[in-house]
Amino acid sequence: MRLEIDGEFAGIRFSACHFIAGHKKCGRLHGHTYMVSLKLHGEMGKDGMVMDFIPLKKELRAIAEELDHRVLVPANSKKITLALGEEVFIKADGKKYALPKEDVVLLPTEESGAEELCHYILGKVIENVDFPSNVKEVEVGVHEELGQSAWVSKKLGVRK
Repeated sequence: MRLEIDGEFAGIRFSACHFIAGHKKCGRLHGHTYMVSLKLHGEMGKDGMVMDFIPLKKELRAIAEELDHRVLVPANSKKITLALGEEVFIKADGKKYALPKEDVVLLPTEESGAEELCHYILGKVIENVDFPSNVKEVEVGVHEELGQSAWVSKKLGVRK
């Protein structure tokens, strides 16, 4: 079976700003209203459900809140230079940015595009949600706009 949480209809979204260093158009600071979706694959459990939607939606909303109205910066990028203090100083493609620290989320990624956001969000969901043993795989989709999304999945290992 497959369960799905559709970020558009479930209201799991966040607005954020980012840039992709080295990209002609996306190298400019710009924003999106992202929607986050999730799919679970597994068998029906003893309670008649694959999994309760409540903890999944709670975690997705917490992640969206963390990222909402922030500048997303890939902390592991080889294309940008970061200096951290009371402000976050960023150098990329001959441009310099100085941003208030509280307005920035430093992602543990090399890029800040939808593909890397998928990996980041999936990792947080797997870390923070207690999946029942009948759940075999989790997928996360990040939609930059309707019709334009990236997805990543991870098979869950044997759990007690």
